[in-house]
Amino acid sequence: QVQLVESGGGLVQAGGSLRLSCAASGSIFSSNAMGWYRQAPGKQRELVAGITSGGITNYADSVKGRFAISRDNAKNTVYLQMNSLKPEDTAVYYCNRVAPYGPYDYWGQGTQVTVSS
Repeated sequence: QVQLVESGGGLVQAGGSLRLSCAASGSIFSSNAMGWYRQAPGKQRELVAGITSGGITNYADSVKGRFAISRDNAKNTVYLQMNSLKPEDTAVYYCNRVAPYGPYDYWGQGTQVTVSS
C-alpha cells in the first residue's frame, strides 16, 4: 500500500527558507527514484526536484541553485530544503515517485508553502 505524508510547509517571507519532509511507505521508497512536485492555484502540477535511490539529483530550472533534495533511505524519508524563496514558489508541495515509472496514482495531502512579498 502506498503511503506518502508530506510536512514542513508554512508561511514565509520572500528570501526565507523552509525544509519539507515526506515519509513514504518502505515498500515503495527503497528502490524508487523520488521527487517533489508542486501545484500552484490554477496551474498544472509540476516536478521541481528528483533524486534516485543512489542519490543522483536533478532540478527544474526555476529552482536550481535554491532548492536541494535529499533522502534518508533508513527512514524512508525524502527532504526538500528550500532557500531564497520567492512568491512564485507558493504552491502545495507533494512527493511521489519520478521517472522512469512516473508518479503513483495515489497522492498524499501535500503541504502548503506560501511565500509573501
